[in-house]
Amino acid sequence: MAERYRYDVEILHLLVSPGHAYFGRAKDGPADVPTLDAGTAEVVAGKGIVGDRFFGKAAHMDAAVTLFAVEALEAMAAELETGPFDPLATRRNVILRGAHLAPLLGQDFALESGDSVVEFHGGRPAHPCAWMNEVLAPGAHAAMRGRGGIRCRAISSGSLHTGPAVLVSPVPLDPEQAGVPSLLKPGRLP
Repeated sequence: MAERYRYDVEILHLLVSPGHAYFGRAKDGPADVPTLDAGTAEVVAGKGIVGDRFFGKAAHMDAAVTLFAVEALEAMAAELETGPFDPLATRRNVILRGAHLAPLLGQDFALESGDSVVEFHGGRPAHPCAWMNEVLAPGAHAAMRGRGGIRCRAISSGSLHTGPAVLVSPVPLDPEQAGVPSLLKPGRLP
């Protein structure tokens, strides 16, 4: 990958969970599954994050790792006039500060973290589910549309570490846009 644009970011959280917590009826509450807010996460090319629920699952190979900008969560909390949200409640794997993610859809990019570089392909938007209304706040599902992060395929193996990192992008990014919703196609949902 030709390195053209480098952005200082921070990896705030690395969520690793062996099971799905949000399925069935939201009124029944989330499943009680262990969730690790890891200091380090091992990424395997073509498989995802070791120990995570999507690791090695054929149906999720192109979207096994989710990246999310914490600025989106902060903007949602402000819009909904609530207290701060727990970033781990979104169930996204890599919570970043300073990362404008929407332009990375369809692009190969990298995260330099510690002494490791992990390359990803931005596969598709990480659309929110209705569970966000239950685990964050009423209205969070709609507020998260267009800013739920991106689902990626790992194209190289390595380690991600919480703390300072560098996002290497083939396209220009605007970190000031990290919390701004990207334009979505009109849908059937209210």
